[in-house]
Amino acid sequence: MSTQVMVLGSGYAGTGAVQRLENELDGDADITWVSEHDYHLVLHEVHRCISTPSAESKVAIPIDEVKSPSTEFVKGRVTDVDVDERTVALEDGTELGYDYLLVALGSTTAFYGIEGLEEYSLELKGLDDAREINQQVTEAAEAATPTEPASVVVGGAGLSGIQSAGEIAEFRDEHDAPLDLHLVEGLDQVLPNMDPELQGALRRRLEERGINIMCGEFVSKVDEETIYIGGGEDTEPEELPYDVFIWTGGITGQPEMAACEVDKDERSNRVHAGSDFQTSDDRVFAVGDSALVEQGPDAIAPPTAQAAWQAADVAGENVARAVRGQPLKTWTHDDKGTVVSVGEDAVAHDVDGVPINVFGGAPARVLKKAIAARWIADVSSVSRAIDSWSDM
Repeated sequence: MSTQVMVLGSGYAGTGAVQRLENELDGDADITWVSEHDYHLVLHEVHRCISTPSAESKVAIPIDEVKSPSTEFVKGRVTDVDVDERTVALEDGTELGYDYLLVALGSTTAFYGIEGLEEYSLELKGLDDAREINQQVTEAAEAATPTEPASVVVGGAGLSGIQSAGEIAEFRDEHDAPLDLHLVEGLDQVLPNMDPELQGALRRRLEERGINIMCGEFVSKVDEETIYIGGGEDTEPEELPYDVFIWTGGITGQPEMAACEVDKDERSNRVHAGSDFQTSDDRVFAVGDSALVEQGPDAIAPPTAQAAWQAADVAGENVARAVRGQPLKTWTHDDKGTVVSVGEDAVAHDVDGVPINVFGGAPARVLKKAIAARWIADVSSVSRAIDSWSDM
């Protein structure tokens, strides 16, 4: 019987790894690809669907365009991984066996136990989320007036929060919608822990788009009408009424990994993996946001699309090497810079080969489009990348 190789997840890490596995194994093992979605989502561009729902067709690439005919695709949500029996259980009761497993299930939103946060906020982790945000923002705008605008709040001023706020501002301006926009961040600056020059450039663009930035106090509680910010034993929290609340304030691992008997962070369920992506079980590998991939003493790879994209290639090769009994390669993340969109504008930082530390305008906008187009061309086709260009 042929060796059974299974990949879980169709994000950047899973998609890139499947394609590398197909090239490496070339029919020497059976590949099964499992995902709850029958498309690969260009997640770092999904915020575009908030203002332009038609962009869905550009950021969601059908699985059949990505995989080779020899790879079996199974649509289903993973509920459990049993490393002793080497089986994966799906929500519909299906049980699949493997000889080698690559976990690339991505992450889910972290709510940190804050009262009401999960219940009352929207997320941006997929197409359904973008549709829901668009619908709720549209309905809030329709119910508002210029004298009583709707309040839209984005919690978390990391990449996803900034890009979501920028896209809602784009929607507001395009539709002349009566919306007040707020961006709330618990730490002291937007895009925390990054270059101050980049932070300043992003803040200026957000403020130019009429977005109210509130930094330095964490969300402490949420109910169906109000977000409570800060507060403590001696102070009352600030109350921020809202009509739509989007939470982008952090990530955690997937709950389906909770019972999986590999070494992992017990709070987040993110799996510990070496720089070769192998876990504490030598038949199980992990990559992308599902994993805490070692990058030297006390360091892990960042949970970014760029890192997952880079890592996927080596992870796929290493699983193939394990099948063939060959030594595994190690991987080190190479940060090639950061590009952040704010609506139709963009800001770039520390980009490989560019002598300017931070820049915006047309060069940054073109670079942002080019990054998305390159990925789409790599996993699908040049023609799809060209067709998607205008919506990136």
